[in-house]
Parts: sequence; C-alpha cells; structure tokens
Amino acid sequence: MTALIEIRDLEKRYHEGDSERVIFHALSMNIREGEFVAVLGKSGSGKTTLLNLVSGIDIPTAGHISIEGTDITSYKEHERTLFRRKHIGFIFQFFNLIPTLTVEENILLPLELNGNLDEAQSRNAHDLLDQVGLIDRLHSFPDRLSGGEQQRVAIIRALVHRPLLLLADEPTGNLDAETGRQVLDLLASLARQQNMTLILVTHSQEAASVTDRIFEVRDGHLVEHPRYSELEQ
Repeated sequence: MTALIEIRDLEKRYHEGDSERVIFHALSMNIREGEFVAVLGKSGSGKTTLLNLVSGIDIPTAGHISIEGTDITSYKEHERTLFRRKHIGFIFQFFNLIPTLTVEENILLPLELNGNLDEAQSRNAHDLLDQVGLIDRLHSFPDRLSGGEQQRVAIIRALVHRPLLLLADEPTGNLDAETGRQVLDLLASLARQQNMTLILVTHSQEAASVTDRIFEVRDGHLVEHPRYSELEQ
C-alpha cells in the first residue's frame, strides 16, 4: 500500500501569555492508503490538534503534511477548506448533526456542498442508511434518535461523498460501552468496504484495538505500539 498521508518534521506551538506551549516537536509519520490508525493520549496531549492539522483546520508552526501528494500546508485557508470538503470525512463525539435538518438532509449535505448531488448519489446515500438499519428514519429529526442512531447517521454523512480520509474524534465517547462497540464495528466495516483510510482519536484502548496500528501522543511525539497488549495502562 502506498502512503496516503505523509507528515514530516511537524511542529505546533502556542503562545500562552508570556510562555510558549509546545504541542508537537519534529513529529513524522506515514499512513498508508486503506489503513486504520488509532491515536491515543492523555487529555490535552494534542490528539485533536493532530486531527485539526491533518485536516487543514489548523496550520503547523513548521513542517509539512501531504495527502495523496498534495502539500496542504502550502495551501491558503480557502484552498484548505475546499480540499477538506471534498476529500475528508469527519465523525465527532457529539455527532454534530444539524438539528433543523432531517436525517436525509443531514446525510445529503456533503454532496450538496460539493455540488455533486444527483439521483445516483442520493440512492447510494439511502442504500448506506439502509445498511445501518435506519432507512425508516429518513424523515426524522436528530432529536428523535438515540445516541447510537445519531452516530450511525453521522458515520453515513462522513462516508457519503467517498472521501480519501476519515477522521474520527472520540466517536464513542458519548455512548455506553455496548453501543460504542457496535458503532466502532460498523465504522470499521463500512470504511473497509469502501477502502477508506481512517485516523481514530480515542482515549479507549479497547476502541483502538479495531485498528491496524496504534500510536500514542507522548511529550510532543508519536510513539507506535507494535502490539495492543503492550499499551501502557
């Protein structure tokens, strides 16, 4: 498998008053096409910051991030926004569904934003929703769904435009253990079905166990754990 994401000598620093906080220092890694990667770390270690940098929401202090050969760190903000909209899907802890839109309208939104919503794309979205057992909730609003149902809708919304990369930020953090495991299994199954690359940020070692590789953010660096059993408690 070829490298989809290449991160080279990444640094991120913030100024807090008179002091400087270093989040990442000379961080480098490759993620291959179709690979599932988990990023573990303590609260405040920089896990979400890493996702923001990979997606182009934030820019590094130094270093480069390339996605499928495109150096997104050289892009202007508008260019990063368009790249993100077209090539990246997001899944969040608190679902982030738009409450005034129905399930159908939520899942079709990425296609509308990209200007490629047509009958075939709409059918595909409905088929995905049917796969997760929610086709009968097509015209429901998010507040009528359980937490697990909302996260399933959010997964379909992230997948529907067939992005190169899925970024999941604590996707089970707002769910009970059993529902969380079901959602993770569903996410893994659908993403593998479409050969998508996934970066999963989580504090849960159990959640990380569904991935191909596991990294931990530690003191501004990424430390890879060769086996799940070797993760520190």
